[in-house]
Amino acid sequence: MSDKTAITTDAAPAPLPVFSQGVRKGPLLQVSGQGSMEPGTGAFVHEGDVKAQTRRTLENVRAILEAGGASVEDVLMFRCYLTKREDFGPMNEAYEEFVQEHCPSGALPARTTVFVDLPLPQMLVEIDALAAVD
Repeated sequence: MSDKTAITTDAAPAPLPVFSQGVRKGPLLQVSGQGSMEPGTGAFVHEGDVKAQTRRTLENVRAILEAGGASVEDVLMFRCYLTKREDFGPMNEAYEEFVQEHCPSGALPARTTVFVDLPLPQMLVEIDALAAVD
């Protein structure tokens, strides 16, 4: 049985002390939900702009994937959490640009999008990912 390993990187915002940025066990890598925080400072960016927040959030997810030995191409599933239905279009535009850029095989990850209250009022989007690592 393979060991469970916490994944950490300075290229993504530090997590709260109650969870890891990501966890790898065997060929699976789960990235914790990320928001639009700048690595290093932890400051939220792009307040009020869901498209820009989505791009920053996906870059944070990508940094954790890479720290765990994976890439966006290895992602099986993205889960996107939005606070408002009207933000779906702009979030989807940023998401589409990102996956087209980082999935050259054309086999796009599966995705679920749900509408929820997020932990902080400035958060318009949160995204997590599940990847299979060779």
